[in-house]
Amino acid sequence: MPMNYTNSPIEQITFNNRKYFVKRDDLLHKDFSGNKARKFFYFLKNDFPNIKKIVSFGSAQSNAMYSLSVLCKLKDLKFDYYVDHIASFLKENPSGNYKYALDNGMNIKEQEIPTIFNDDVLFISEGGAIKEACFGIEILAKEIIFWAKENKIDNLKVFLPSGTGTTALYLQKYLPFEVLTCACVGDEDYLEKQFNMLEKSNHPTIIRRQKKYHFGKLYKEFYEIHNELLKQTNIEFDFLYDCLGWICYEKYLNKIDNDTFESLYIHQGGILGNISMNERYKHKYNK
Repeated sequence: MPMNYTNSPIEQITFNNRKYFVKRDDLLHKDFSGNKARKFFYFLKNDFPNIKKIVSFGSAQSNAMYSLSVLCKLKDLKFDYYVDHIASFLKENPSGNYKYALDNGMNIKEQEIPTIFNDDVLFISEGGAIKEACFGIEILAKEIIFWAKENKIDNLKVFLPSGTGTTALYLQKYLPFEVLTCACVGDEDYLEKQFNMLEKSNHPTIIRRQKKYHFGKLYKEFYEIHNELLKQTNIEFDFLYDCLGWICYEKYLNKIDNDTFESLYIHQGGILGNISMNERYKHKYNK
């Protein structure tokens, strides 16, 4: 199995008559890709001889959950994952991240997470919002800097949508370019609090949303822009983050003089989650 967990390609696309570059972190590796591969790269590259199990928590279709299940399989570790609730339909019809994480040996627990663990347990916060994430994200930043120099790009804006905001935060720490993001989980205040938990200064620029969105809820404009992106670029983007990300970034660019810089969009993977989301969207809107 190829071990290309870094150095993803950068492609030029045109979407709605505007040129973008896309950093294809979704293509890092068939099993371990996207921003979670960057966040958890520290644990992949280092050995933890006293650790026998990784424990984390979040939603039953989390991208981080699946990536941690891959990490544990690669490192021969047990994996316990705690959730508040698993929908009965998903239990009976496993799909997406949930199915493949189970296939990788995840032990999922529908209960409150313990507060104390044994010394042989490594606890990783929800979504990979941890200081160790800077290890892999610094490598991502170096790849972007090298590409920009090679292509003689001096003025660059880097955009990516955020959950915990960890990737955007550490990219801004290591990049000489402005990093922009938008809140996909919670609102802008929530995202700012997430930044402050890891770093008190040098935060990315948050693009404020013009409409309130609830994470995981279906929106017709998400379905439309997802299908339009696939049609125009032949790239599949994530429903939960990228659709809102593209909507926010396009509106931002429409308000400013965008001829003075190049735009680099970070594709952070998460495509496995599209399997269940696509079925939900088709059921609601393809009638």
